[in-house]
Amino acid sequence: MIKKVLIANRGEIAVRIIRTCREMGIETVAVFSDADRKSLHVRYADEAIHIGNSPSTESYLVKEKILNAAKISGADAIHPGYGFLSENADFAELTRNEGIIFIGPSAESIRLMGDKISARSIMEKAGVPVVPGTTEKIRDTEKALEIIKTIGFPIIIKASAGGGGKGMRLVLKESESLQAINSAKSEAKAAFNDDSVYIEKYISSPHHIEFQVIADKFGNIIHLCERECSIQRRHQKIIEETPSPIMTEELRKEMGEKAIAAARSVNYEGAGTIEFLVDDKLNYYFLEMNTRLQVEHPITERVTGVDLVKEQIRVAAGEKLSYEQSDIFQDGHAIECRIYAEDPDNNFMPSPGLIRKISEPMGFGVRTDGYVYEGYEIPIYYDPMISKLITWGKIRSEAITRMSRSLGEYYIMGIKTSIDFLKRIMENPEFVQGVYDTHFIDTHKEQLFSPCDNVKEIEDLAMIVAFMEHMENITSGQDLSLYPNFSNWKLQNRRKNLSQQ
Repeated sequence: MIKKVLIANRGEIAVRIIRTCREMGIETVAVFSDADRKSLHVRYADEAIHIGNSPSTESYLVKEKILNAAKISGADAIHPGYGFLSENADFAELTRNEGIIFIGPSAESIRLMGDKISARSIMEKAGVPVVPGTTEKIRDTEKALEIIKTIGFPIIIKASAGGGGKGMRLVLKESESLQAINSAKSEAKAAFNDDSVYIEKYISSPHHIEFQVIADKFGNIIHLCERECSIQRRHQKIIEETPSPIMTEELRKEMGEKAIAAARSVNYEGAGTIEFLVDDKLNYYFLEMNTRLQVEHPITERVTGVDLVKEQIRVAAGEKLSYEQSDIFQDGHAIECRIYAEDPDNNFMPSPGLIRKISEPMGFGVRTDGYVYEGYEIPIYYDPMISKLITWGKIRSEAITRMSRSLGEYYIMGIKTSIDFLKRIMENPEFVQGVYDTHFIDTHKEQLFSPCDNVKEIEDLAMIVAFMEHMENITSGQDLSLYPNFSNWKLQNRRKNLSQQ
């Protein structure tokens, strides 16, 4: 059994991995940059090793520093979490060459599925439907323009070397083609040091649905059903739920079998995700495979009862899967909201800074995966996600109302967050009815963003009034513990006040 795990990551995912390791009796090693000296994962781990300056290119992305920390600490395994080096085949290979267990798939599997062109080709051979498009990397702009004409509009251009919305451009008409190609290539070069792209037919009104799979070293592969990930901003997910509102038992069985076939085609080991686009006629197409744990894995854990991190560790240690496909069923409904330090009303601009006060929601069916605390300063160097809020209900409507209630109890002072924005989505009639696709946010801009131009002034006035009331309580000698939530008054009531104007 693995005895000591180094977590090659930071933030909430590092904390989440540490918790499972502790339950399994496994020691943990955190790594941290200058900016993360006071981060929660550093406090939680049994050991912590400094690996460099604040920028990730000088710390979390430096393979040699991570491996050196593992050797110094005596860790016999590395868990990469997600992001950073989690899908870096060279890192997985170097780790295993050093005699250290990489808690993830083989370097070969990562390479095969990390290259979007080879992945498409492999899926076609495995009988998994793919979106019509190119089957080779394209670097020449003129060639790209010719291919676009043969496929027909609308099309989407994607970076062949990565994902996460980087190097992705939608082209609706011919006059937009040249600029879209050039900007996609430029962004791909900056993000992945590879400006090659591929081109696909664009599926209008799609649902983004992914299937969680996990496999061991003995050829056993199961899926843990689907996650609906269509609520996105800038091609990045912000809300996920399971089961999907559009899923049928027949479609789940068929897509689940295709997901397993996809994983088997690359001799996959560990946890991974097969992502699909599903059109309005329930035709589905392979999108990509994420060869790592996903941000949204907690909702799958909540409805299946499977600790995915624990299974990852057991599989990496050479054990067989704890479950067979017949053991997997969905109990109830779960939703995850990603809480970002950002300003939705200002094009979702990041909002780093000092957290002056924080109160996280609690109660039946509520889980929060986070890493921040009062007095913590969110750095400018990393992704602005600060926590994930997960709610469960026996049925979808109960999970939604529980999420709305929980968002109403969640407040953070000192920075702007996406909490209020997410709450408005939960209360949107079409979301409640399950009638949405990947265009949901663009389609409902008027309902989801600030309803008037003077929101900031109203917020400031609300804060002044609440603060004066709070100070009056102090001077009157009342117990302050009775008045901890004065900032929440602003979050919950300004929208109601605006709607009455």
